[in-house]
Amino acid sequence: MISEKKNWPITILLIICMIIFILIPLYMVVIIAIKDPSDMIHVLSFPKELRLQNFVDAWVKTDYPVKFINTAIITIITLIFTLPLNSFTAYAIVRSQDKSKFFKFIYYYFLSAMFIPFSVIMLPLVIQASNFNLDNIWGISFLYIIFGLPMNCFLYSGAIKNLPLSLEEAAMIDGASILKTFWSIVFPLLKPMSATVAILSFMWTWNDFTMPLVLLTEESQQTLQLAQYVFKSQFSVDYNLAFASYTMVLLPILIVYIFAQKYIIASVSAGSVKG
Repeated sequence: MISEKKNWPITILLIICMIIFILIPLYMVVIIAIKDPSDMIHVLSFPKELRLQNFVDAWVKTDYPVKFINTAIITIITLIFTLPLNSFTAYAIVRSQDKSKFFKFIYYYFLSAMFIPFSVIMLPLVIQASNFNLDNIWGISFLYIIFGLPMNCFLYSGAIKNLPLSLEEAAMIDGASILKTFWSIVFPLLKPMSATVAILSFMWTWNDFTMPLVLLTEESQQTLQLAQYVFKSQFSVDYNLAFASYTMVLLPILIVYIFAQKYIIASVSAGSVKG
């Protein structure tokens, strides 16, 4: 039996960093959100009286229900199309790399796209999105699917390479087409990685600020993140309302991450074991 050696100094350092960079800022957000403006002299102290009215005021001033629905629509559309399209793209590339240099080129072309800053393509994107009428909720959902392809293809490719070819060969011998083989054999085996891609895509789409800022010009189509931007510029003095609004935006993503983190761990564990 092999005894496990734990590196306690590194573990303690990681815990300290987590407290400093994650827990303390989170604590400040919640505490300021439930404080009265007159109680802001001591920022880190617990409020003498809970002021839940801040959440009600922030809900109304930011038009939270409309912005929440807009963000949810964009996120759901992105997830629905990202998982099947990106996984099948990665499957086609991985299984064809050895047969054609074209697919190998496509793979590295996708990887290279990961290193291009969004600021470089922002202005051309705005112009093209306007020309093709993509500067709306449906158009930005399409762009999220496209921009997520390089990273998701990279993640799916690593998982597909670990799958045994014998299962696919057996299905094809039985007369299954490539498409049927993928949906009936390969895609179910990619469940851990699909969960990871779904979680990462959800967090990215839900939290993104830059793309909605440059594309969604109509206020009725703006997301929660843009609502915070406008809210801060209009009510920059009232930090309590601002942080109450930040807390309401943070809660959905925090809940999803807490309940879904086990799938990320399962995916990492599965990916570390060669098939």
